[in-house]
Amino acid sequence: MSYAVRRDGQPVRLAEIATTPVGIDKDDAGRRFAALQDELQELQELLYAAGKRALLVVLQGMDTSGKDGAIRHVFASMDPQGVRVAAFKQPTPLELAHDFLWRVHQQVPEHGMAVVFNRSHYEAVIVERVKELVPVRVWEARYAQIIHFEELLIDSGTILVKCFLHISRDEQAERLHDREQDIEKAWKLDPGDWAERARWGAYVAAYDEALTRCATSRAPWFIVPADKKWFRDLAVAQAVADAVRPERDEWLTALKARSERELAAIRALREASGEA
Repeated sequence: MSYAVRRDGQPVRLAEIATTPVGIDKDDAGRRFAALQDELQELQELLYAAGKRALLVVLQGMDTSGKDGAIRHVFASMDPQGVRVAAFKQPTPLELAHDFLWRVHQQVPEHGMAVVFNRSHYEAVIVERVKELVPVRVWEARYAQIIHFEELLIDSGTILVKCFLHISRDEQAERLHDREQDIEKAWKLDPGDWAERARWGAYVAAYDEALTRCATSRAPWFIVPADKKWFRDLAVAQAVADAVRPERDEWLTALKARSERELAAIRALREASGEA
C-alpha cells in the first residue's frame, strides 16, 4: 500500500510526498476495496458486540481533499447503528468559552461504537494558526496537549486511526472548477475556498509541523495520496482494517464464551420450567 506512515515525530514534508498512488491500478484497487468493506462490516459488528473497545477515525486534509467522499464510501458497509460522524466547523461562542478540546471530547466514541471525525482537534493547530486567531504561545502549547489527549483515549480503550488526505494544489483547483460547472455540486462552493488557496503555503507548513509533532508510535499519521479518489478510499479502508484486525480473535473468543454462558443459562431455565 503506497501511503506514508509517520511515527514518533518523524519529520514530514508534504511537498516531498506523492499525492498519486504507485504500483496499483483502479481495477485492482476496486477488488481490494470490496474485500476490505466486507471485512470492515465484520470487524465493526464484533466491535459493537464485544463492547470492550471503541474506534475513532480522524480525517484531515486541505479543502476538497475528499473527507466527505471517504466517509460515504469507506464506512458504507458498516451498520449505521454502530457508527456516526462528527464534523468540526467554526467553533460556537459556547465552545470558545471552553478549552479547545472540550467540544472534541464530547464526540469521542463510547465502547462498542465507531466515530469518524470530519476535521478534528487538529483544526486548533491548523486553521487557528494560519489565520492567526490565537497567539503563537497558545497554539504552540497545543501539540503536547493533543498528544496527551490521544494517549488518554488510547489508554481508555480507543483504537485511534489518523488519516491525512493529501492532494496537490493543481488537483484542488480542478475540483473547485468542477464544482463550478456542476449545478448539483455548486452548493458545496464557498467564496472563501479561493481565498484559502492563497494561504496554501501556510497551510502546508502548519500541517508539516502538526503531522511531525503529533505522530507517535501509538497514534501514527497515515498520509494518504488523495488525488485519485479510488485510491484514497482503499488506503483509508486499509488503515482502519489494519488497526482493528488485531482485536478480532480476542473478540471472537470473548463472544463465544458469552454465548456458551447464555445458552447454558437458557437450557437451565428450560429444564427448571419443564420445557426442556
